[in-house]
Amino acid sequence: MKRLIDWQLRSWKNTPKRKPLVLRGARQVGKTYAVRELSKQFESMIEVNFELVPEAKTIFEQDLQPERILWELGLLAKTTIIPGKTLLFLDEVQAAPQAVLALRYFYELVPELHVIAAGSLLDFALEKVGMPVGRVSMQYVYPLSFLEFLAATGQSHFIEAILSGKSFSEVIHNKLLDVLGHYLAIGGLPEAVAAWVATKDPRASYEVQKELIETYRQDFPKYAKKHQLPYLETLFNQIPYFLGEQFKYSSVHGEFKKRELAPCLDLLRRANVIHQITHSAGNGVPLGAEVNLEWFKIIFLDVGISQALLGLDLAAWFLNPDKDLINRGMIAEAFVGQELLSYAIPKWKTDLYFWKRQVQSSLAEVDYLYDHQGVVVPIEVKSGHGSTLRSMHQFLDEHPKCPQGIRFWSQNYSKMDKIDSRPLYAVATLAHPDLKEAIESLI
Repeated sequence: MKRLIDWQLRSWKNTPKRKPLVLRGARQVGKTYAVRELSKQFESMIEVNFELVPEAKTIFEQDLQPERILWELGLLAKTTIIPGKTLLFLDEVQAAPQAVLALRYFYELVPELHVIAAGSLLDFALEKVGMPVGRVSMQYVYPLSFLEFLAATGQSHFIEAILSGKSFSEVIHNKLLDVLGHYLAIGGLPEAVAAWVATKDPRASYEVQKELIETYRQDFPKYAKKHQLPYLETLFNQIPYFLGEQFKYSSVHGEFKKRELAPCLDLLRRANVIHQITHSAGNGVPLGAEVNLEWFKIIFLDVGISQALLGLDLAAWFLNPDKDLINRGMIAEAFVGQELLSYAIPKWKTDLYFWKRQVQSSLAEVDYLYDHQGVVVPIEVKSGHGSTLRSMHQFLDEHPKCPQGIRFWSQNYSKMDKIDSRPLYAVATLAHPDLKEAIESLI
């Protein structure tokens, strides 16, 4: 299946003065598959998975001399590493922190070598050894976006039309809502999408989702202390119930204290299983300059995983997606957050923000604040007709520098005063300009 990461990896490969590339993202988002696809453009590839072959990490523990390391890796793989012709892929590199440090010396002493490192739990390794700042490039990988889902399901002809921002006829609009319903049920994890493409049976994707949930659970002991495991399990199971709401530790069922749960919430975030949406005053960019760290919301890495944990009936997305959008506004809101991450610049970590009036008696709240080419844009998600936008107007009144607000809803494109309304399937219209060619590669 075509992915945005495929174009980005090809671009990295063809950059004359490239740096070693570090792929970051949750488990099962497609990092390894993308690198293997890239390897088809090389004469050879050496793949070292430090979880499957833990003894390989000893190669990096003697010293960090690139010549010796490449020679020994070649012996291990029974082939010769030829810089410029061989792709070296260091997978699950969090299990070999010294290999992260070695990237610096690959860059300085063997600049012609193509080397990629990846790891689903990489943030935890970086705590031990740090990142070779200025010596590596970063690339964040997320689940399939809706545009990637269209490409994977043989419907890439819709992509250019969506990006045009033009209103559709009712029949095309309803067709895209149908496909969006499929995406919201299946989610964007590659294995779940592949099951849907192969069978057209949502139950097959649901089985994959359940298996992936267990995979994430099995990772808990790799980055948490034994006494933290019950707290991780509790948070993992309950977070989907708080989608769309400001997270409060006191709302978690059970006799738990903030000092027990907060470190575990941070572990899930660093494992890229969840994304935090932090409160910002929204007076300008960077949005992170005016945050209230005590106010935040949480979404899972994937809407499909969220629904599998909630045990929701996926069939409704296929039978009557428009009606189900109205009933599941929290899923629609999480979807928009997931899309905003997918279409941001992948070279650095993108944070999500929301706005809420810091007045106890006020209920005004805007779902997302988005830095769109240096301008703060408030975003509201309305799964139904969403005619009431009091919070949006309140924000715009208090922030006169904001030229407009954007509403994503189940209706067609429309504009009125300072409100630009776009269909839920058109979040990609906010994609960063640097992704233009990558998106075009999906068509």
